[in-house]
Amino acid sequence: MAEFEGKTVNDVSSGKMVFEPILEEGVFRFDCSVNDRDTAYPSLSFTYSKVRDVPIMVQKVPVYIPTFECVNGQQIINIELPTGTSLYGTGEVSGQLERTGKRIFTWNTDAWGYGSGTTSLYQSHPWVLAILPNGEALGVLADTTRRCEIDLRKESTIKFIAPAPYPVITFGPFASPTAVLISLSHAIGTVFMPPKWSLGYHQCRWSYDSDARVLEVAKTFREKGIPCDVIWMDIDYMDGFRCFTFDKDRFSEPETLAKDLHHNGFKAIWMLDPGIKHEEGYFVYDSGSENDIWIQKADGRPFVGEVWPGPCVFPDFTQEKTRLWWAKLVKDFVSNGVDGIWNDMNEPAVFKTVTKTMPDSNIHRGDPDVGGCQNHSHYHNVYGMLMARSTFEGMKLANEKKRPFVLTRAGFIGSQRYAATWTGDNLSNWEHLHMSISMVLQLGLSGQPLSGPDIGGFAGNATPKLFGRWMGVGAMFPFCRGHSEKGTTDHEPWSFGEECEEVCRLALMRRYRFIPHIYTLFYMAHTKGTPVATPTFFADPKDPRLRNIENSFLLGPLLVHASTLRDQGSDGLLHVLPKGIWLRFDFNDSHPDLPNLHLQGGSIIPVGPPLQHVGEANVTDDLSLIVALDQHGKAEGVLFEDEGDGYEFNEGGYLLTYYVAELQSSVVTIKASKTEGSWTRPKRRLHVQLLLGGGAMVDAWGIDGDVLQIIMPSEPKISNLITISEEQYKNRIESAKQIPDVEEVSGHKGIELSKTPVELKSGDWVLKIVPWVGGRMISMQHLPSGTQWLHSRVEVDGYEEYSGVEYRSAGCSEEYTVFERNVEQAGEEEESLNLEGDIGGGLVLQRQISIPKNDPKVIQIDSGIIARNVGAGSGGFSRLVCLRVHPVFTLLHPTEVFVTFVSIDGSKHEVWPESGEQLFEGDLRPNGEWMLVDKCLGLGLVNRFNVDEVYKCMIHWGTGTVNMELWSEERPVSKESPLRISHQYKVRAIS
Repeated sequence: MAEFEGKTVNDVSSGKMVFEPILEEGVFRFDCSVNDRDTAYPSLSFTYSKVRDVPIMVQKVPVYIPTFECVNGQQIINIELPTGTSLYGTGEVSGQLERTGKRIFTWNTDAWGYGSGTTSLYQSHPWVLAILPNGEALGVLADTTRRCEIDLRKESTIKFIAPAPYPVITFGPFASPTAVLISLSHAIGTVFMPPKWSLGYHQCRWSYDSDARVLEVAKTFREKGIPCDVIWMDIDYMDGFRCFTFDKDRFSEPETLAKDLHHNGFKAIWMLDPGIKHEEGYFVYDSGSENDIWIQKADGRPFVGEVWPGPCVFPDFTQEKTRLWWAKLVKDFVSNGVDGIWNDMNEPAVFKTVTKTMPDSNIHRGDPDVGGCQNHSHYHNVYGMLMARSTFEGMKLANEKKRPFVLTRAGFIGSQRYAATWTGDNLSNWEHLHMSISMVLQLGLSGQPLSGPDIGGFAGNATPKLFGRWMGVGAMFPFCRGHSEKGTTDHEPWSFGEECEEVCRLALMRRYRFIPHIYTLFYMAHTKGTPVATPTFFADPKDPRLRNIENSFLLGPLLVHASTLRDQGSDGLLHVLPKGIWLRFDFNDSHPDLPNLHLQGGSIIPVGPPLQHVGEANVTDDLSLIVALDQHGKAEGVLFEDEGDGYEFNEGGYLLTYYVAELQSSVVTIKASKTEGSWTRPKRRLHVQLLLGGGAMVDAWGIDGDVLQIIMPSEPKISNLITISEEQYKNRIESAKQIPDVEEVSGHKGIELSKTPVELKSGDWVLKIVPWVGGRMISMQHLPSGTQWLHSRVEVDGYEEYSGVEYRSAGCSEEYTVFERNVEQAGEEEESLNLEGDIGGGLVLQRQISIPKNDPKVIQIDSGIIARNVGAGSGGFSRLVCLRVHPVFTLLHPTEVFVTFVSIDGSKHEVWPESGEQLFEGDLRPNGEWMLVDKCLGLGLVNRFNVDEVYKCMIHWGTGTVNMELWSEERPVSKESPLRISHQYKVRAIS
């Protein structure tokens, strides 16, 4: 086994960082010392690592110089910026757009069902984009692959904490955030040029269970006239989840399936995971073992971990020989008619482990150019990117004349060079719809423009209103895919009734008209590093009104303004528009569930004609230009065209047309001012639509390439056209078929109860409780620290109570009745919720959750099993019952947590994840208090309880979770002798 290659940490403990200019003017590298500069690990974020290590000759010096402190092997970096600075970026993160007040940790995590307070998702981008009060922008990159804390809780201050040593790179300040992102792209590379078909709509499900079902879905899209270009095959197409194989019964002829899909205008994308089944005789395992490419344990033997196929080994993508081995497998796989590949589970995710991944002590025998032989903690965050790189290279090996399309779940800053991404296993609820906009924008602000969410939500059942609204905004995202998990209702666009189907059809028709514009934005992103989708404040970075807007975004000069509130359509939005001229328009397709569109004055955007033949959506004969003049009567725009695939555009095989419009003497002249590329302009009609305001427009037809003129109407005529247009818009909105405003209901005993969480917010806490599952608490967020100690989806985990020692919940699998459907506020003394659930046999489970007014730092929970009506002959007593308090706490940093307490007998205990499940009874019970400690956060969650009510305590470590259970004694109850457990939670700082 190769020896672990360590690095020397500098001897200086604090001070200002030393700097040198790199890459280009305005970019600086900072290190704690010259010694650290010389011993830093190679950069995996930079396209070419040596660029980061070679100084350039410039006279400019940095405006902001970070300070550092080295403590216990951790390097703490602080950058103080002017008051009024707004902070963005931080990569793939949930929660708010403006990041001030937030803290995240870069540690790629299988974060199924994440919430707004989750601190680590599937990708790592140790990057912050700061917008200064004057509108200038500064980018800051902590160039480390290790777990990194990004702490933005102090206003106008950026703090990074990660194992030493690592350099910090600053970009700017530059005049605009776009300039910073362009400069960043010169370091980390631009997005790969996507094939044009990949910008259409994608339909996916875990899983379409057979090739017959895949073709049925494809056929339905065509029959219903709903645009779609791609169908995805999730993991169930494989033979026993073995990668590079096909199920012999359900997907026996993949080439035939691909041909049938291609014949109907669809592409086919197939999933590949990193976990390779540990099974002799399986050709992938055998060849990998022969080539000695598996990640090893500390003792030098291959690491085996559980994933979908069962016991698995994992390719070590830090070695070139492994990447080439994988690429050759991909090359052969593509010959089955594979058009794109989906890399999932590549954090890497490992089942049946507290950390959800492999041990930090595992060994990667990396090549010197990526950092050499290191343990897993060094390479964990880049594993997914290196896998995506290998998959991308394998697809190029298969056909150098086609552009690969790879989608990856895990990634690192720089992975946009090889793969698109999506925002992971989100939830079918309104919070996740709203959050999806900010998540896509943050990825774009962190160098990854090709992203989108699972439209409609992955986990849970979308309602018709939610799905239609999500499709409306999702159709305008850079990457557009619907996806849902097993066990949910069907989530195809036609699955929610005629009204929702029509909204989806309108939304996707709209997207396909915008593909010429979106494709042009991606060409600019690929060649120049400009962003694709950006926050609204990009239109005017100096305007503080725009910096927190989360329900609108820009696609170039196109402003998309969407409603993400269930009870408010886009027709009820109050638009916050940037300064200048912004003209509303549509395609006569306005609907309350579709976003509003505005075009910035001075802009021209190209759009395609209305779709006539769905299935040939990217083939256009005519071209339309939408024109919005500025205050000077001018406008300009650009259109990129090529074959839509391949690399001829690198050799001049394209047409880039710059269009201009100018108003002179009441005549607007539109023409192609200049062109680039060797492509001959197609012979086609040109339709120009000149916006006047209020949705009104005048148009004219001509031949593309010729000069076209439009006579500007008189002021009274324009006013009249605007009045007519606004009336028509109002009529379209009022006559639109509304999607039924219904929520899915619980089927238990026929009672219709909402899944919408009730929020309890007071003092230090925000709690979310779902009334209909016996009062399940699904979120427990501590405001001062920004920490979400408990987060779950509605149907599983969270905070529950059980009615017996058996693993069954009164609000889960047993039938029940909720007596208090309307959660009551308990007066002015405190914020509280009172709930009951029927657990049968005359028993009810009661709970009061409160935040006391006299102690707002505490959550108080009083639970009990009460006898309401015990049957005759029972002596007034119920069956044997046990009250079992069962909270499932989320472990943000699974390797850094433990439970600590002092027992009744005075003995001290620290219970770590390796201990598995442990029971504490008698005098070994905690003496009324135990605490879940997160060393990384420096915080402990204290659980205090009445020890006289608690018979035993149990700790159970799960996959990324821990249960800290309180059990009452097991006995019958009567009306006079209920079972009760009263307990509370509080957060304590840990030194």
